[in-house]
Amino acid sequence: MQETTWLLGVLFASIALIIFLIMKVRLHAFIALVIACFVVGFGSGMEPATIVKSLEAGFGGTLGFLIAIIGLGGILGKMLEESGGAERLAKTLLAKLGSTRAHWVMAIVGAIAGIPVFFEVGFVLLIPLVYVVARETRINLMYLGIPLAISLLTIHCILPPHPAAMAITGMLHADVGMVILYSLLVGIPTMIVAGPIWVSLCCGRQASEAQQVFLQSHGARVASDRALPGIGITLFTIALPLLLMVLKTATAGLPETSPVQHVARFVGNPLTALLISVAFAYWSLGLRQGRSMAQLLEVTQRSFPPLANIIFVIGAGGAFNAVLIESGVGKAISGLLAGTDINLIILAWFIAWLMHFAVGSATVAMVSAASMINPMLAADPHLKPEILVIAIGAGSIGWAHVTDSAFWVVKEYLNVSLSEALKKFTGGTVVASIVALLATLVLDYFI
Repeated sequence: MQETTWLLGVLFASIALIIFLIMKVRLHAFIALVIACFVVGFGSGMEPATIVKSLEAGFGGTLGFLIAIIGLGGILGKMLEESGGAERLAKTLLAKLGSTRAHWVMAIVGAIAGIPVFFEVGFVLLIPLVYVVARETRINLMYLGIPLAISLLTIHCILPPHPAAMAITGMLHADVGMVILYSLLVGIPTMIVAGPIWVSLCCGRQASEAQQVFLQSHGARVASDRALPGIGITLFTIALPLLLMVLKTATAGLPETSPVQHVARFVGNPLTALLISVAFAYWSLGLRQGRSMAQLLEVTQRSFPPLANIIFVIGAGGAFNAVLIESGVGKAISGLLAGTDINLIILAWFIAWLMHFAVGSATVAMVSAASMINPMLAADPHLKPEILVIAIGAGSIGWAHVTDSAFWVVKEYLNVSLSEALKKFTGGTVVASIVALLATLVLDYFI
């Protein structure tokens, strides 16, 4: 019992150290996580050579497969961004549903366009359309921008092939196809409640005079003469990797000798699915639009630099996970939880929720929470790892505030005060996180 108490103390000390180094010392999350690995290793009595070996195994084991997924996903997102696919999506939905439902349109656009692009990229990419609609209809910017932001953030946190979601899916040995299906079931009500419904309750619809002045002086206009891809081909390009990965899961019940299952296993592997999708995007959003292969090469090259930060953080999270397991901390936690009634879904959600509040990064929150939760799976063998992936993602949605770059992106582009951004956007992320947790608990009850 004393050893277990000591190991738990080492874990909590490492978590506190991560938060301190990121928030107070202003170290990069990658360095903070690596330092925490050594703290756990030495604190638990590991040999220095064993610590280094665990770090190497953690980095390699996590990034060996995932780095290709992140790279291909980055290319796909960049293709959608530069082809005008996201713009086509928004314009078509606005034309079909009308400006009176513009807040619903922005939530839908964020949910679809957020599949291949990161939060900041998607928000900056689509904010000119928000400006145009707000200027022409005199609708409050927050009434349109917050549903867009909530949808982008929700998809970013819970839906593979987004890097952090994909990383924790691998760390918890979950089936990616099932994670996609569960994330859609949880994400849809989350985006509805914390997006259009939330702003209907907390934001006035009518724009103020100050907002109108801002829009006239800063509101970028969307080019009308730009050749945009068709809505059908855009939607299919975005959905293709998800469809292929879900196909693998859907055919899992077929006989092992079935040719259909063999094909589905191949094309449904995340690496193959994204490679096929990128090849298709080269045609549908590139060559078909009159771009040359030289231009597509430039687009591909521009997609890689923004991925470096997330790759290093995820790799360090994998190393932290490996050290926790090798040090015996994970086993101690599992043994402690085996005789308790703690709900691991709520615990996983709360750890990610708290980590995001503290360090301001959903990615760091997710990989850290997965590292801590992974050894606990043995305490409840009946719990599906896919559910824990969703629970961690749900927790990481909450508390996007002053420590999170996403908060400042939303605040500045919507031109609102700090207090307004905290009430309306941060409040919306907390609502989204709680709704996602409740939906996850309901899903776990029925499956």
